[in-house]
Amino acid sequence: MILRLLTCLIVSLTLSLPSQAVETLRVLTWPGYADSDLVKAFEKKYDVRVEVSYISSDEVLRQKISANHGDDFDVFAANTAELQHYLDEKLIVPLRLANIPNTANQLPRFRNAKNIPGITQLGEVYAVPYTYSEMGLIFDRKQFKEAPTSIAVMWDPRYQGRVLAFNDSSHNFSIASLALGGKPFRIEDKNVKSVVDHLIALRRNVLTFYTLPEESVELFRTQTAALLFANYGRQQLKLLQDAGADVGYVIPQEGALAWLDCWAITRGVKNKNLAERWINYMLDITVSRELTRRQGLSNTIEADTATRETDKIIWLEPVEDDKRRAALWARIISGDLPGRF
Repeated sequence: MILRLLTCLIVSLTLSLPSQAVETLRVLTWPGYADSDLVKAFEKKYDVRVEVSYISSDEVLRQKISANHGDDFDVFAANTAELQHYLDEKLIVPLRLANIPNTANQLPRFRNAKNIPGITQLGEVYAVPYTYSEMGLIFDRKQFKEAPTSIAVMWDPRYQGRVLAFNDSSHNFSIASLALGGKPFRIEDKNVKSVVDHLIALRRNVLTFYTLPEESVELFRTQTAALLFANYGRQQLKLLQDAGADVGYVIPQEGALAWLDCWAITRGVKNKNLAERWINYMLDITVSRELTRRQGLSNTIEADTATRETDKIIWLEPVEDDKRRAALWARIISGDLPGRF
């Protein structure tokens, strides 16, 4: 009798104990970088749970990473121009490349971290390149007799109400400066007013400003847009083509801004080994090929055959005053007419 009671007590206690919690990896990234089936494969391989959150702009990314000093996420994707901010604020930690062996399979220009601005500091590597694209122009072939050649087409009154632009302060200031013949990342104080005036003119000429690639595709198709500034590059081109749109893609003569997105680990990472496994998994040849096949984006493992040597590519760099750009852009897009700079 006593033995039976002891047995029941042991069973009861065993059943009441909480099961061992599954470890969770918190990923902050852009749409298309962590498709559910690829995430599930990673979860199964390492017996973990992956919690993916998406962002729509560099500003949102900064807000989410900075909100709790990096404690809310483990690993995230950011372009090289933005990484300098996270380095300066000490929000990311050095990587142990020995734990990311797939970096050895990357193309030579991506393996040499010292030659990539923004990802190293004091001899330590803080980020690993993952994917890249230029921000070209997508146009409706039915509404253009010839492909546009200049970024100035975004201001062309003939297409008023049929232009889609990206809702981002930094990039819009850069392309407006380019359109005026200036430098994209270092706008001098004396030129700020002319750039602001040009952006006000852009606001008046566009249909709207989008944030996510899927949103831009829906707007392009349903609103009979003629032109799209492709912040997400060839990813948007592929989405439109897959949707049956008859579109072309060009690099304007002034050049196209281009981003190189990298994986980095926050200082608040819960399990650095697991975060490094995620980065290594993203660089697996099969996963990288799927990124290119599904999203139309270039990966860092295989050479890009779509880019021509004659295309003028302008890699993103930190800007002269990102806070001023953001403050002015908020006023511009709201319909205000900034009077002071």
